Amino acid sequence: MSAMKIATWNINGVRARLERLVDWLVRAQPDAVCLQEIKCVDEQFPFQPIEEAGYHAAVYGQKGFNGVAILSRTEPIDVLRGLDDGVDDPQARLIAATVEDVRVVSAYVPNGSEVGSDKYAYKLAWLDRLIGYLEAAGVPEAHLALCGDFNIVPEERDAHDPAAWEGTVLYNPEVRGLLGRIMGLGLADSLRKHREEAGLYSWWDYRRLAFPKNLGLRIDLILCTPGLDARCTDVVIDRNERKGAKPSDHVPVIAEFQ
Repeated sequence: MSAMKIATWNINGVRARLERLVDWLVRAQPDAVCLQEIKCVDEQFPFQPIEEAGYHAAVYGQKGFNGVAILSRTEPIDVLRGLDDGVDDPQARLIAATVEDVRVVSAYVPNGSEVGSDKYAYKLAWLDRLIGYLEAAGVPEAHLALCGDFNIVPEERDAHDPAAWEGTVLYNPEVRGLLGRIMGLGLADSLRKHREEAGLYSWWDYRRLAFPKNLGLRIDLILCTPGLDARCTDVVIDRNERKGAKPSDHVPVIAEFQ
């Protein structure tokens, strides 16, 4: 593969943040971008401004909620929408495409609402289905990057106050165990190859001055198979995208590959 930049960003409404997204694409120049929470059906997706910025778009939308997309400079091929496991699931949470010679997956893992709720049961079941999808996709041999909003805090150092989050849908032994199973298939957390410190977050609540106080969580991840991870030269969390008018509550995470 040639040098490549792959990013993930929960945009929290692609039409509401279109100007910000286009400006960022022009400035950051990623080769592939995994978007989550586009919050529109395919027909409403802003294909033209994205194209004018130099990007193709593969989209799996849903009215008002969820929705995922992959933007790429070269045309994405072999596009897959959904987990392809025969389960009747109306929620648009995963899209995969081959960009250059990398299988790029954009995933929006369910939040889960409250432990013990139906939504939490759906989260656990969806993660189990994701593991099945990854096994079928040929992990770890494939050149694959699983990118997205995982709605799981991997470790203590990924939360500003882990004790306060312990036992929630984002941080408990059950969901950490499922993330561990995903990584146990042969996927590495690309950021942790380069940065060991605590305090690196990708999401901050809109309330309580969470961003200026850096009261955040790291829940947006780029997980890579070994062949791809070996070529990863840097990972950056673009905190600047949380500043200014009408930001998403998440910021882009960008991995660079040689």
